[in-house]
Amino acid sequence: MEFSSIVGGIPFISLFIFTGILVNLIQVSCYLTIWPVSKSTFRRINGAITELLWLEVVWLMEWWSGFEVKVHTDAKTSQLMGKEHAIIMPNHVSDSDTLLTWILAQRVGCLRSALTIVKKTTGYLPVFGWTNWFSESIFLDRNWAKDESKLKSSFEALSDYPTPFWMTIFVEGTRLTADKLLEAQSFASSKGYPIPKNVLIPKTKGIVTAVQSLRSFVPAIYDVTIAIPKQQPFFPTLLTFLKMQPCKVAVHIKRYSTKDLPESDQGIAQWCRNRFIAKDELLETFAATGTFDEEEITEFRRSTKSLIVTLIFASIFLVGGWIFLQRLSSGWQYPTLATIIGSVAIVVHIFIEFTKMPPPKIKATQICTQ
Repeated sequence: MEFSSIVGGIPFISLFIFTGILVNLIQVSCYLTIWPVSKSTFRRINGAITELLWLEVVWLMEWWSGFEVKVHTDAKTSQLMGKEHAIIMPNHVSDSDTLLTWILAQRVGCLRSALTIVKKTTGYLPVFGWTNWFSESIFLDRNWAKDESKLKSSFEALSDYPTPFWMTIFVEGTRLTADKLLEAQSFASSKGYPIPKNVLIPKTKGIVTAVQSLRSFVPAIYDVTIAIPKQQPFFPTLLTFLKMQPCKVAVHIKRYSTKDLPESDQGIAQWCRNRFIAKDELLETFAATGTFDEEEITEFRRSTKSLIVTLIFASIFLVGGWIFLQRLSSGWQYPTLATIIGSVAIVVHIFIEFTKMPPPKIKATQICTQ
């Protein structure tokens, strides 16, 4: 791990931890006192305070690193986004995909109810995992025997959610890597499926359960295709955001009514596979042209709200930290400061290592492109 990356991440992670601890303390208090009385009230309060924390992440991406997102969609989809419950079904290309969905959710006013399905170990991440737990994101063991009942009960619990929510499901199950793509191509070849070049073969059990469990009160599923221009020097990851390395991403969104999807499990599974075949073709077009120019383009500006919230919390953090250090005796000020910085550096290292891509086992030239 680059030493400079850890050092560069200390200021933001310090602020994130400070804000996150405040948010988590409020969440615990509200969960113990308000949740037993009124789930709806707890969800509204929890959403409001969770949004404050996630806005800092939006600020990191847009203002600190210069991350740019251009959204391609049709007028109807653009008008409905943020005004209805929805399942979000993106392809999975990097560790920043969840954060990207937060940017999209923030633009349409539902960042406070942006939920996601993630692996169970994510729940142990300081602040990030705890906040997601209170926000009713779903943590899976990646063992269907254990996960099926958990998914169904978690989905059913959202039937009385008081505000429009986005439930993000990465149906590929893992990020796209050269190794995983080669495995997907081998599997597709053995089954006589179209050979993917830009996506993996979707694992359909989760999306089938989601549609069947949610379709009675969730009217839409947004098929989201994330495309990263190949000519840009940096790939969007947590590490590049911390290092102020600007990236651009294009996102294509198409809305489907859940009521129009097939009724059977097999039909939904095949619909999902067909959508990923279409995603692959769409990404091929993007690679050739650099755009999704067949659709209306909706451009978003950087979030002023995230800038204001981050500046306010940064001011509180700096003033509070200075007062705290001043109240310590002179002999304890520097050791305390060094301990805090060292602890934050460890947390930065944990976050970066957790989100890193695994080292490739094969060369990119080994991937079948036929």
